[in-house]
Amino acid sequence: MTQANSEIAVSVTDLEKKFGGFTAVNKISFEVKRGEIFGFLGPNGAGKSTTIRMLCGILSPTSGTGTVGGFDIIKQQEDIKQHIGYMSQKFSLYDDLTVEENVDFYSGIYKVPLKDRAERKAKVIKMAGIEEFSKNLTRTLSGGWKQRLALGCAIIHQPQMIFLDEPTSGVDPITRANFWSIIKGMASRGITVFVTTHYMDEAENCDRMTLIYKGTIIAIGTPQEMKTKVMKDEVLEITMPGAEDWVDRIGGSKGIKEAALFSTRLHAVTEDSRAAIPAIKELFAKEGVKDYDIRKILPSLEDVFVSSIERYDKEHPQK
Repeated sequence: MTQANSEIAVSVTDLEKKFGGFTAVNKISFEVKRGEIFGFLGPNGAGKSTTIRMLCGILSPTSGTGTVGGFDIIKQQEDIKQHIGYMSQKFSLYDDLTVEENVDFYSGIYKVPLKDRAERKAKVIKMAGIEEFSKNLTRTLSGGWKQRLALGCAIIHQPQMIFLDEPTSGVDPITRANFWSIIKGMASRGITVFVTTHYMDEAENCDRMTLIYKGTIIAIGTPQEMKTKVMKDEVLEITMPGAEDWVDRIGGSKGIKEAALFSTRLHAVTEDSRAAIPAIKELFAKEGVKDYDIRKILPSLEDVFVSSIERYDKEHPQK
């Protein structure tokens, strides 16, 4: 690996995957730096899992090129598999094995040296926080404990890169927060983390991210860049009683492109807040609404997500 590219963990150019006449991934190109948390965001069916499976050497691309850890994703798939960790939504822990037996199984799969297995096993079980349950059948663990155990099994061979495909899907917010604490700890030790998710609050933890939609990359940058450079529209936050009853009416106001409920507040997307705010105030005056507050805010990643997708659909009506 040359000095010029020694800091690049993943590099793909014009990566494409077709299934018959359907294009799941449409000639995408991007790079991931070593040691960063890289988010791969998009709605269900956008091409996230297909991309990650190509990068992990599980699927062969239809066309395009790429490397992971310096290994070619077409010619060196087995080398990639031995040098990365991979955890999917349905990571295969075996419920009829104990916690320790699952760890032992994956130590064998990943060819961990025999002399290191006991120490590695102890670290994995400690990371998962389940020392007292190490002799228990895995089926008795809660979803959060299973998730952390699955992550530990995926990195027991100490890879320098880990791929996580929707790792927190279906778990509660506290478990998700704990899981991300572990991910940040891994990144702080120089491990590259490539994670797919459709939870926008999770994406705030990423160093950089890309938004994929209909198999095409439509935005890329840091969380701050996504909010300030990628997002072309402005966002208004409206605080008022019964905000949930006003989503459609605000959304239909002059100059408003989209309105959505965020907790107890409304977010309204507009191209020009100077024109939209008077229109909303006029609506409220007409309806006798007096207890409200309207202010321009920095968009959330969810705002960016929705706005970028809507803009793409308008610009590519045939796709």
